[in-house]
Amino acid sequence: MQNVSIKTKKRIRWVLFGSIFLLFLLSMHIAYIQFIQGGDLQGRAYEQQSLERTINPKRGIIYDATGNVVLAVSSSAETVTVNPTNIAKENKEKVARALSDILELDYEKVLKKVRKNSSIETIAKKQEKQKTDELRKWMNQNNIIEGINIDEDTKRFYPYNNLASQFIGFCGADNQGLGGIEIKYDDILKGKPGKIERTSDATGGNLEEAKEEYVPAEDGDSIVLSLDMTIQSIAEKYLENACIDNVCTDGGNIVIMNPKTGDILAMATYPDFNLNTPFESSLQEDIDVWDQIDQAEKNKRLQALWRNKAISDTYEPGSTFKLITASVALEEGITDIDNEGEFSCTGSITIAGVRIKCWRHYRPHGSQSLRQGLMNSCNPVFIGLGQKIGVSKYYEYLTKYGLLEKTRIELPGEAKSIFLAENKMGPVELATVSFGQRFEITPIQLVTAVSSIANGGYKITPRVVKQVIDTQTGQKTDLEIKKGERIISEETSKKMLSIMQSVVDEGTGRNARGCRIHSRRQNRNIRRWCKYK
Repeated sequence: MQNVSIKTKKRIRWVLFGSIFLLFLLSMHIAYIQFIQGGDLQGRAYEQQSLERTINPKRGIIYDATGNVVLAVSSSAETVTVNPTNIAKENKEKVARALSDILELDYEKVLKKVRKNSSIETIAKKQEKQKTDELRKWMNQNNIIEGINIDEDTKRFYPYNNLASQFIGFCGADNQGLGGIEIKYDDILKGKPGKIERTSDATGGNLEEAKEEYVPAEDGDSIVLSLDMTIQSIAEKYLENACIDNVCTDGGNIVIMNPKTGDILAMATYPDFNLNTPFESSLQEDIDVWDQIDQAEKNKRLQALWRNKAISDTYEPGSTFKLITASVALEEGITDIDNEGEFSCTGSITIAGVRIKCWRHYRPHGSQSLRQGLMNSCNPVFIGLGQKIGVSKYYEYLTKYGLLEKTRIELPGEAKSIFLAENKMGPVELATVSFGQRFEITPIQLVTAVSSIANGGYKITPRVVKQVIDTQTGQKTDLEIKKGERIISEETSKKMLSIMQSVVDEGTGRNARGCRIHSRRQNRNIRRWCKYK
């Protein structure tokens, strides 16, 4: 009996020790959950029991330079979501069928979402009110109120379809900017989302005593562009005609800038696309085969259409660059505009053993002044000036004109120019650069540099937005005109304007005189375009 008693006592002692040890372990685990994991678990519980639906704000309006023409606006739309856990099992197929029929969606995809074991699923965004009103009517008729949500949303609309498509850009499904002005000024335009929030039980079901919390969205601010809709329309019309008439397979672009302010009055790219359907090609050759090509090829073709050639593509400027060489030569006192017989064109010139021809080598220009050399677009004249200027001084002015860096225009995707390094520039390279070959710049770089010549000699920065309008208060904030250092003197600027006029009146740029003819026949807006051009 005594032995049994001792064994029993030992057993009780071990059970007691084991219980205390288990109690200690349980206390430690509770303490770990409470003090170490408590914050995280509390947050996850709140997240699980809180259902939040986003209300998209209206993006700000985009106006043209007049402030009266609307180029982009957000209209009211609605988003449909479901809370699958709040839809009775016997109603799921019925709800999926109604949603797919009314909203014109794929039934199987909708049913999959309705059957999901989740708190919320998005069925369709940016739906027209006509459709959502029909859905509301069906919900009332079938007494299915819980589990289907219809919330405020917005849809971006571009009244002029293809106008300035690469310049303005477009928006994605979540109202975020995806190109042009829309993405560059997204922070200003997008506004602040609102929300509808309510608390649910552990299964995602409604709590009877819980109320929905509504936080309204704050609409984005509006902007006034530098771009003039009338001037843009004219530029696009003539660009399209020119590209078609001359079979320009790579398309083309036109940039019109106010040289005094740097304001971009028009930036046209051809071919363009419809901003309201940006994921569909507007080219007939694409439309004919669109359903037959894979998604990768579609993306490639769309990216090419979305590309703003004026700022993203580089090219050899050719004879237009002779304006830079002439302005440098005048500013440095190397020549003057009307020194008769100062230059002689024999059809070609030899530099470091390399013969470089004039475009009219078969009938040389002969004796010329600088004015005549620019009117004739004579290569040997500018090769000679380049030699006198020299590599070091030439690069000094390339830097002053901003041709070795980006213009910092407020648009996405700006490319940088391609020049040889200064220490690698030999006499032949200097000769070709002086008349615009063997290097590449962007159209926006060239028009900015030429505007600096035309505005009295000051470096400017392109401006695409003139004003920001506060949606709440209506207050207008003007964006600054960025005027930099003087590059050439006012006297040099006036001389350059004089010989540039001669090129248009009597020289190789005579085709541009059509603008002056238009100014006598067309309306005030066309005259304004001609003045800036």
